[in-house]
Amino acid sequence: MLKKTLTAVAIATLAFTAQAADVLKVAATAVPHAEILNFIKPQLKAAGIELQVKEFSDYVQPNAAVQDKQLDANFFQHQPYLDSYNKDRQSSLVTVPNGKVHVEPFGAYSSKIKNVAELKDGALIAIPNDPSNGGRALILLAKQGLIELKDPASLTPTPLDIVKNPKKLKFKELEAPLLPRALADVDLALINTNYAIEAKLNPTKDALFIEGADSPYTNIVAARKDRADGADIAKLMKALHSPETKQFILDKYQGAVVPAF
Repeated sequence: MLKKTLTAVAIATLAFTAQAADVLKVAATAVPHAEILNFIKPQLKAAGIELQVKEFSDYVQPNAAVQDKQLDANFFQHQPYLDSYNKDRQSSLVTVPNGKVHVEPFGAYSSKIKNVAELKDGALIAIPNDPSNGGRALILLAKQGLIELKDPASLTPTPLDIVKNPKKLKFKELEAPLLPRALADVDLALINTNYAIEAKLNPTKDALFIEGADSPYTNIVAARKDRADGADIAKLMKALHSPETKQFILDKYQGAVVPAF
């Protein structure tokens, strides 16, 4: 009897261990990344993966948590941001195989004007303070003819790279999550779509101007090099690229988030 009991305990222990080994912990910002990840949980469960989603409200901690091996992967950023982060923090995170998921067209918003023609000389423009998204904002302003940049091909220009500024626009650099709250204090704010959606702004209706479908800023899944090729990561990407997930993105975000697969 004791032998049978010990055998049962051993089997249960092995089962628990196997289950624990299939847990996948992924960092994400709330909208739309965590929403998309929560949608695919049933798909991953059917594939033997328990997906645990850890939400963050900034762009630094999700990478730090993966680099420090607290979490397995993250889903919140685009490649230019990851490249900038790796360079600045001496980290070595990588995009996982087939890691592209969606584009969030970057837009310009205002609570003071209804169209860009109303933008006055000396207007105050808020942009993100990280190099990749700040550069993204300036590129979008340049495409509107509001400024001219020294190197139009660069993805990371700064206000110092502005060579023509006919309206003498002034720039205020803020952390990306704070930009929606700054709308009352500036004439125009360039806001990442995830934070715009969280602030109940509709990018396709409320943005004065917005990126086109040619945006190079596709959101990706990133991981450490030793985890990027894992079977569980491959299952994660299969679920993120499924027809069901594509339809969820199209239906829920109505063009504010565009599938890239």
